Amino acid sequence: MGRIRRVTIADVADRARVSTTAVSKVLRNAYGVSPAMRERVRAAIDELGYRPHNAARAMRGRTFTIGVLLPHIKNPFFAEILDGLMEQLGGTDYQAIIVQGGRDDGAERRAIDALVDRQVDGILMVVPLSSKARLEEVAAGTPTVVLGPHERSAAYDSVHDDDETGAELVVRHLIGLGHRRIAHIAQQDAGRGRPAAMLHTIRERAYRRVMTEHGLAAEIAVAATAYTEDGGYRGARELLARDPRPTAVFAGADLAAFGALAALHEAGLAVPGDVSLAGYDNTRAAGLAHIALTTVDQDGAIMGRTAARLLLERVEGRTASVRFSVTPSLVVRRSTGPCRSVPA
Repeated sequence: MGRIRRVTIADVADRARVSTTAVSKVLRNAYGVSPAMRERVRAAIDELGYRPHNAARAMRGRTFTIGVLLPHIKNPFFAEILDGLMEQLGGTDYQAIIVQGGRDDGAERRAIDALVDRQVDGILMVVPLSSKARLEEVAAGTPTVVLGPHERSAAYDSVHDDDETGAELVVRHLIGLGHRRIAHIAQQDAGRGRPAAMLHTIRERAYRRVMTEHGLAAEIAVAATAYTEDGGYRGARELLARDPRPTAVFAGADLAAFGALAALHEAGLAVPGDVSLAGYDNTRAAGLAHIALTTVDQDGAIMGRTAARLLLERVEGRTASVRFSVTPSLVVRRSTGPCRSVPA
């Protein structure tokens, strides 16, 4: 039985009645391709069942893959980012390869090396642990977008939320409801030499600033654990053990707020009757009727779409660095309400 011949780019060009260069431009989603030509080429690709040969593309310097580095896959906010990224890549021949970096530098380095070894055309790093120098080293060889940290670099693009404004929105909201004993669940800093650029540091700093500006410096209470359910649970238990206990808790991430909610229920406290609770991220679960969490919306889908767009621009040859910031908004739900206890 003879071997079935693989459909080539020349076959597609012949069927669409265009040049192979035009087909290549459509495959690369390059600029300067008319909608009519793109439609003809796409139709020919579908009719012939053409699939680009990854090995050959790699030899030509393009694999049409985008690497995505996540610290872990437990945070539902990362799904929002991925949704946006996949939406932006839709209609192109690019596919995403997702790897988990873990919670230590060594694991993250191995994950990044795996993406580089597979010759991905670009890498999106979501809240990476690596130093700025390491990120720039990777970006020197592979187009890179970093999402989360507030850093400027000529080597890579950055996408982040205005975390200062977002945290301020939460704390001012709680103060406006009459709360004075407002506590914060923060992310414990791992001491990697750049805390000022990390989003959790910025959120905690904004919390402390707004409390101080309202004459509430003496009421500042921070539990530094982790932006995880377990971290939120442990942080809430630590804060509830204080005397007097807080009347409101601002968790630096929705995932931590979910853990805090479990601790509050375990302690027999009503939300928001006894303790108001707010989070950060506006994940889908936050909007569920039985949770109804007040939270900050930083629009992960826009972040993901923007990161993908910037990566494709980098792959196409843009070298000037771009820094994109999302303006957050506060989504008020039933988990926060007026303070009902008299401050001590």
